[in-house]
Amino acid sequence: MAPSELAETVRAPTRPAWLRAVRPWLKFKSASSIAVLIVLVICAVFAPLVAPFDPQLQDLSKAMLGPSMAPFHPFGTDHVGRDILSRVIYGARISMIIAVAVVAISGACGLLLGVISGYFGGRTDFFIQKIVEVFWAFPPLLLAIAVVAFLGQSLGILILALALQRWIPYCRVARANALTLKEREYIVAARSLGASNTRIILRHLIPNLFQSALVIGTFAMAAAIIAEASLSFLGLGVPPDVPTWGGMLADGRAYVSTAWWIAVFPGMAIFVTVLAINLLGDVLRDNLDPRLKRSGKLV
Repeated sequence: MAPSELAETVRAPTRPAWLRAVRPWLKFKSASSIAVLIVLVICAVFAPLVAPFDPQLQDLSKAMLGPSMAPFHPFGTDHVGRDILSRVIYGARISMIIAVAVVAISGACGLLLGVISGYFGGRTDFFIQKIVEVFWAFPPLLLAIAVVAFLGQSLGILILALALQRWIPYCRVARANALTLKEREYIVAARSLGASNTRIILRHLIPNLFQSALVIGTFAMAAAIIAEASLSFLGLGVPPDVPTWGGMLADGRAYVSTAWWIAVFPGMAIFVTVLAINLLGDVLRDNLDPRLKRSGKLV
């Protein structure tokens, strides 16, 4: 057989036309989500420089001005004359801080407990999984409400309340992966060479779980933002003097029929942020999951 014919024989099959057509959409999805998140991070970090007004500045003479009625207030003003745009920008700071802190705390605890549970097995695995089952029995939002109602309202307590149950997905995934990884040749070789269990866990197991944890953490950020907005809407989030998207929704609830912009703009901020984070998590999952790559589902 001629070399050209042999090369044609072993050439990889051409991807279907519909997969090639989806590729531009995937690029747009990732680029748009990253762009939105960059804007949100900039607003959160540089809120005092980006916001046109003090979010707590009240001016009753400008109360409930609509977006078209207030040239210097593009999002309008609320019932006490505070600028909606400034409050939305400062609300992004609280949402980003809570989302990142909750994911970092729950991810670190969940990964460590999951790896320990899967690696050691036996009674250690049984004990940790029973703790997982106990926490898993409580609805996340109700558990957070109970913690905040018992300990009081502050940013630290809110982060603790939201992270109290969100370590479970990390733990379950890490345990499942550790059960498989601990039987791999390089783990067995490290153990036979005298490596301690701590070194094996920290140097060999946990680094192999970062991809899965990154995908879980991306979706967990969106869930944390929604949970924080829900608690703030109920008046159980951060103190009332701190502008949050959920608190703004609660303030605008009584004025939906007369001043729709008070609730619509913070609601749109939550929607766009959660959508961008979920799209980014979907892109990360598609690109980091080796099973999808082997099955040829990626473009």
